[in-house]
Amino acid sequence: MSTLAALTRLEESLSNRPSTRPVAQHDARQLEIQLTSWPDEVRGVPNITLRSALFGSSRSSSQTYLQRAEIYTQRPTRMRYTGPRLDQGDLDVWITLLHIARRKTMGKSFKTSAYELLKQQGKTDAGNNRKTLYKRLFRLAAATLEISATRHSYTGGLVDSIYRDEITHELVISLNPELSKLFGPNEFTHIDWSIRRSLNSKPLAQWLHGFLSSHAEPIPMSVDTIMLMAGSLDASPSSREQNLRRALDALQLASDLHGQPFSYEICGGLVHIKRTPSSSQSRHLGRKGSRSKRKIDTVLSTRNYRTVG
Repeated sequence: MSTLAALTRLEESLSNRPSTRPVAQHDARQLEIQLTSWPDEVRGVPNITLRSALFGSSRSSSQTYLQRAEIYTQRPTRMRYTGPRLDQGDLDVWITLLHIARRKTMGKSFKTSAYELLKQQGKTDAGNNRKTLYKRLFRLAAATLEISATRHSYTGGLVDSIYRDEITHELVISLNPELSKLFGPNEFTHIDWSIRRSLNSKPLAQWLHGFLSSHAEPIPMSVDTIMLMAGSLDASPSSREQNLRRALDALQLASDLHGQPFSYEICGGLVHIKRTPSSSQSRHLGRKGSRSKRKIDTVLSTRNYRTVG
């Protein structure tokens, strides 16, 4: 399929999709929403997407289409998804769109190009890369999420609209302003882009990098739970653990080379991870520790009061 034909098909698909935009009277307020910005060397990604099988670790098949399928995710979040099965390559493209849009007004269209999107991913503007890019944009534009979380919910697309400007030949893209709800305090993670790029062609290692980066203190988890959350399609228990070890080894090497070492151990079916939290995660842990201490002090004070009484 030619690039022009793919974009034409994409525009037709989007025009038939029900709008998830708010009613008109709220547009003026929502058009002022911007994402929290971040440095060029990292990428901001909502934790909800990193702690689920939405962007799976198995290479997707373009023939696989899900209809309000429940996506395995870290509780208490619940997620349903309608659209083509997505993989880590699709996440790379979506991350890149968010990175470009972070200094734009959410809900307003912004212009970019296939060249820029590929360059941001460290890829050349070659024919096959461009073809794959448009295929992934098509999948993202066809995707609809239903997210229910403790602090917020979201129903809408990953990409609100996309078309090509016939005069400048640029891509014109808009993102749903409600996506900004997924970027609240402690709700998103700065992914080290150099490490992720070094793990190209290793989707499970990429998924693990995102998942572990989103936790200041990863707790021990079973091999089966991790692989389910990673969207693994591997049905063999022994093969699952073998693939997980290989992915963890690749991530350990890439992290060490970038000065972010971590270690792991698989014991009794549980995966134990030791890593150094980022500066923001350290501050979060500090605040969490202070709250816990205050809570304990309050309980002890209450108990002492009741004893005296």
